[in-house]
Amino acid sequence: MSATIKIAPSILASDFAKLGEEIRAIEAGGADYVHIDVMDGHFAPNLTFGPPVISAIRKVTDLPFDVHLMIDPAQPSLAQYADAGADIITVHAEADIHLDRSLQVIRSLGKKAGVSLNPATPPSAIEYVLGSVDQILIMTVNPGFGGQSFMTGQLEKIRTIRSMIGDRPIDLEVDGGINTETIAAVVKAGANVLVAGSAVFSGRDYAKNIEDLRHAAA
Repeated sequence: MSATIKIAPSILASDFAKLGEEIRAIEAGGADYVHIDVMDGHFAPNLTFGPPVISAIRKVTDLPFDVHLMIDPAQPSLAQYADAGADIITVHAEADIHLDRSLQVIRSLGKKAGVSLNPATPPSAIEYVLGSVDQILIMTVNPGFGGQSFMTGQLEKIRTIRSMIGDRPIDLEVDGGINTETIAAVVKAGANVLVAGSAVFSGRDYAKNIEDLRHAAA
């Protein structure tokens, strides 16, 4: 696991009317990833981006695409998201019955494999797939909408999963309510990839927002 803190702005909070410009702005502002929340209106109560949108925005940046699939089932669609330009594909432990198989499929497509846990899901749900993942994503809000408040009770889960990871080369990502007031506690608990939506895409100076997050994390 790299100790370097990575900031992954979630374009769910961006201005969809100028999505390409928004992505260029966060790249210029120092973002490490573009975080793309894919929701199906079934697993998560919202509808967002599909492969055609991801393919279109792939043309505007070289930043890694961190694609979070909040869809059930995910396995039948993995190749489509890989072909669209995803670099990291994260599936939910709660969604696919054959989680290990989904992770193996992602890796066979030449992509990094991630697994995500909803707030109510215990760390034990991923205990037996740690050898197949490159990234673990802990949701610190319930999936579906941006702008929710951080669930402080998830800090213990972050600490537990950091301990489970040990010296494995696995990034620990956190998504939900990340801002300058919450990021330090999340990093102290063991996370190194931070997804931020409103905290990045508020105001007009995205570069300052990203720098403020890095400063607060330190």
